[in-house]
Amino acid sequence: MSFNAILSASRNKTPILEIVRHASKKTGGSTKNTNCKVKPKHRGWKVQDGHSVRAGHMLVTQLTPRFHPGLNVGFGRNGTLFAMLPGKVVVTCEKFDPNWEHTWVQRIYGGRENQTIYKKYFNVIPEPQHTRFKLIDEV
Repeated sequence: MSFNAILSASRNKTPILEIVRHASKKTGGSTKNTNCKVKPKHRGWKVQDGHSVRAGHMLVTQLTPRFHPGLNVGFGRNGTLFAMLPGKVVVTCEKFDPNWEHTWVQRIYGGRENQTIYKKYFNVIPEPQHTRFKLIDEV
């Protein structure tokens, strides 16, 4: 018996379902990272010189210390400068005297030991206290 005869006999006696397998995914082409949009961090000055601020107000956001804390200004863990007292913001350019023993200072300012370095300092001048006191007689 030939193969064609066996095949035709099996077709007539038992139904064979033909199964067609389709591709489950399209052919993969190269893609560019078009959806990786990085949100801006909005770092820099938040308050200009001469503006009035409240306690806890952010003055500057920064990664590296470009601006330094002065009078009544705190330095956050992430480099943020914030006002510690309510008052008026004053930005000054002052002489910077770093600790040359520190490894971070040696890495950043190496080779500038004999030069004068000036940095911007943020200061908050507190608001004057009111003068509406009432005198109370001693008991």
